[in-house]
Formats: sequence, structure tokens, C-alpha cells
Amino acid sequence: MNVFITGASSGIGAALAAEFARRGASVGLIARRKDALDALIAKLPGRHFAYAADVTDKDALIAAARAFERDSGGADTVVANAGISVGVLTEHYEDLEAFKQVFDTNVLAMAHTFHPFIRTMRERRRGTLVGIASVAGVRGLPGSEAYCASKAAAISYCESLRVELARFGVRVVTLAPGFIRTPLTAKNPYRMPFLMEPDAFARRAVDAILAGASYRVIPWQMGIVAKLLRALPNWAFDRLMANRPYKPRKTEPRL
Repeated sequence: MNVFITGASSGIGAALAAEFARRGASVGLIARRKDALDALIAKLPGRHFAYAADVTDKDALIAAARAFERDSGGADTVVANAGISVGVLTEHYEDLEAFKQVFDTNVLAMAHTFHPFIRTMRERRRGTLVGIASVAGVRGLPGSEAYCASKAAAISYCESLRVELARFGVRVVTLAPGFIRTPLTAKNPYRMPFLMEPDAFARRAVDAILAGASYRVIPWQMGIVAKLLRALPNWAFDRLMANRPYKPRKTEPRL
């Protein structure tokens, strides 16, 4: 099994790489820092590949994907994992650039990750595309305007792609993590129920991918929370979230 993973130098991406490698896969890892990827690969069993690329650089990402196709003999599974999360308030002009960066990374880079593999997977009539979304895409949270919107877009995008490619034998899996202990959640100024370690998430995620799930919230408890939040009428949801602390904005000074 050959697996291509973006955002693989730390957090969820690194944990997924380790879990796939433990199960005998050959992984191709993408991140901006090749030294971090090389250090990770040195710890993994088997033969693996590292490609330094910024996922917001469309052509560099596509070139890395094509290199992995050549080096590995063809990807069986592609995981679009790269993502960023910062607080964004649309009222601030300087936050509009942060809004764009979140969408470039969380949505457009997902499409750019999948693009170079789809034609080949269709021709082979097999393959799996995995989009890492978030339960934050279920409802909009105050102060997380860009992140919630981007993850909602990722969920809908993967669903569209899933229906489109099913007739060609290509599976699309949407994974919606809850709170995972990573650099992205380290600065969250609010309670994070059912917080998971990355390796625990990775085990459940790979199980879901190999089982052929189309959509999975991990951990399952957050799936229940997400359904309850989705079911709340707007007046109740608004009241519940009214005093929720905001994630720090990218433009806020660091103390």
C-alpha cells in the first residue's frame, strides 16, 4: 500500500504516517521542512519518501505528487491533511489576508492534493482520497469564521467528489476530528472535551479508511456532540455560544 500525506511533519499528519508505516505501507510525506520529514522517516519501518513543498504552492504540490507516483509505483491512498487554524474576525481589515490563507490551505490545497491522482485512480478503477475536515465544519463558532467556513467547505467538497468518483471505483473518505492534541489546538483558550492524542486518532482514522467509511467523526463522542449542535435551533445555539472564548487572531501581539 502506497500512501501520500500532506502536512506530515507534525501532529495528525506525522501520526498518520507512523500508523500507516506500522501497517506496512510505503508513505510519501509532504511539508515545507524536509529536515523534519527526514527525521520522521528515520524512525519509521520500511521504505518512504519525503518531498519539501508548501501546499499553497499548487505547482510544487502537484510536482511532488507526480514524483511520488513515479517513485512508489502509484498511490493507493491520498490523505489531504495539511491545515491551519487561526482566529479571524472579518471586521478587521488585516484579518482578511488570514481568511484567505486559511482557505488556501484548508480547501484549495485539498483540491490541489487530489487533482494529480484522480485520473490515474479512475483508470485503475481503485484508490482512496481522504480529506481531513473537522467537527468545526458542522456549525459556525464565534471567532473562528475562517476555520469553520473552510472545514464546512471541505466536508461539502469531499461529499461532491465522493458521489462523482464512486462509479469509477474511487472512494472518498471524509474524516472529521474533534479536539486532537497538536500545535493547532495548543493555544485554544477554551475547554476541549474528549481531547485525543494524535496516535490514538491515527489508529482510529486508519481503521476507518481501510474499512471503507465514507464519513467518520473521531472520537465518536464528538460525533454525538456535533449532531446535538446541528439539531439546536438557532436561538438556542446562539445563546449557548454567546460567551465562548475566541481563538487568538494571527494579528494579535504575542506576550
